[in-house]
Amino acid sequence: MEKVIVFDFDGVLADTLDEMLHIARLVCETMGYPCEPSPADLDALNTMEFIELGRQLGIPEQRAQEFVERTFRLSYSRPVPPRIFPGMREVVVELAKESKIGILTGNSFQVVDRFLETNELSAVIDVVMSADVPGNRSLKLKRIVSQLGMASGKAYLVGDAVSDVRVAREEAVTSVAVTWGHQSEAKLHSVNPDYLVRTPQELMVVLQQNN
Repeated sequence: MEKVIVFDFDGVLADTLDEMLHIARLVCETMGYPCEPSPADLDALNTMEFIELGRQLGIPEQRAQEFVERTFRLSYSRPVPPRIFPGMREVVVELAKESKIGILTGNSFQVVDRFLETNELSAVIDVVMSADVPGNRSLKLKRIVSQLGMASGKAYLVGDAVSDVRVAREEAVTSVAVTWGHQSEAKLHSVNPDYLVRTPQELMVVLQQNN
């Protein structure tokens, strides 16, 4: 039976950490709240969303959504999409031969779509639930799993943040945490993911098991 494998975007497929911190610095500065964002700011987040990053960086609540909108606009204006993590294109293409593939992301559809086209992955992705789609992350994961027709016990969420692990648990989906993303291995360990992997090769082994 086909599995449903849902990938987070930033920090799992796309290497966006440095660019995200750079853009966050620019946005904060233009909004009048200069700061120097660091990886520690991302590691501190309990929910990996741009609005939470803005709050973490000192953006007042009444302007938090403005921070998100400015971040999206600046991200899409970049001349090239973010680079894919080495090995992840091969992982996605191979898994798509026997699984349905979704993307669940807090980024905008425009950024994800351009990334997929650039890396010739559009044809193997069955659904993208981006920040443009109404609903919280848990509801979006439920929609993906329902739309792609999960066989019992055969759905996975691959993420790089503690919030990914929690959402997977809420929806009875197997969580796979990767250590090459935006949050530290220690942070990920704290929420006990079903699997924790350190390389795309390890990820492939986990997701191909029990075929």
